[in-house]
Amino acid sequence: MATAISIKNLYKKYNNLKAVNNVSLEIKGGEFFALLGPNGAGKSTIINILSGLTNKSEGEIKIFNFDLDKDHISCKKMIGLVPQEFNMDIFEIVEKFLFFNAGYYGIPRSKRKKRINEVLKLTGLIEKRSMKINTLSGGMKRKLMIARALLHNPKILILDEPTAGVDVETRKQMWDFLTRLNKESKTTFLLTTHYIEEAEQLCDKIAIIQEGKIIASESKKKIWSDFGKKELTITLKGPINRSEINKILKNYRYKMNKNLIQLEISKENTDYQKLLKNISTLPIESITTKEKSLEEIFVDLTNKYPIN
Repeated sequence: MATAISIKNLYKKYNNLKAVNNVSLEIKGGEFFALLGPNGAGKSTIINILSGLTNKSEGEIKIFNFDLDKDHISCKKMIGLVPQEFNMDIFEIVEKFLFFNAGYYGIPRSKRKKRINEVLKLTGLIEKRSMKINTLSGGMKRKLMIARALLHNPKILILDEPTAGVDVETRKQMWDFLTRLNKESKTTFLLTTHYIEEAEQLCDKIAIIQEGKIIASESKKKIWSDFGKKELTITLKGPINRSEINKILKNYRYKMNKNLIQLEISKENTDYQKLLKNISTLPIESITTKEKSLEEIFVDLTNKYPIN
């Protein structure tokens, strides 16, 4: 699979502030990739650099092997940007709005109607073509911004906080829509979000950024495998001497409250057979397990790797 976006040793400096601090990422063609982090972490700065809205201070960026510095026009043609804020004339008709914007992308008038029909169908807005933008729901306005970004048939679609400010139901509808769009269009998606559940729902791979630095970048499964932990809750039939528990569980992190034991185990470093053998001597009534969510992993990582 071809590399869609290659970022090496990227910096963006504002006087003494490093908004982006030695970031390296590789995104494969067709992937749905999330750049996850709190507000102010550097997510928007990176996508502004990719889309040509901000100049980088140092580093190398390639878009499908085109160098952003040497061939920025070819790079810009391959990228569609959906910004966080609504930036359109809300009193314009949907079809006229797209026709006008198609001109910015250099699409000839003779070909605009056909392409507008294609993106309206793709985004589910074909029946809204004659409506004024201000009559659309929040979710439909988001879809219209995506339709605009797709007009020039880009290979990469950048989504900056695509569900910011929408209600829960609309957000879930947008997730379904974006998942389908990614599969049907074969477009590479780069999503920036601070909604951890959004990244968990949509993306194949996730990079976590904190204060301009990448602190983790792996597939979703690999992040769970490397950083996720299980919590094992053991309910005993009755209270038991704590010294005996300490002896049995001396190599594990656990908390105990009366006849309840909560045991934290790593997916990678735990010998489950040995653990089961050790606890088999206890008067166990029940055992339940709980896996850490991506949100819990995110909190653990940002606490574990504070940026100085």
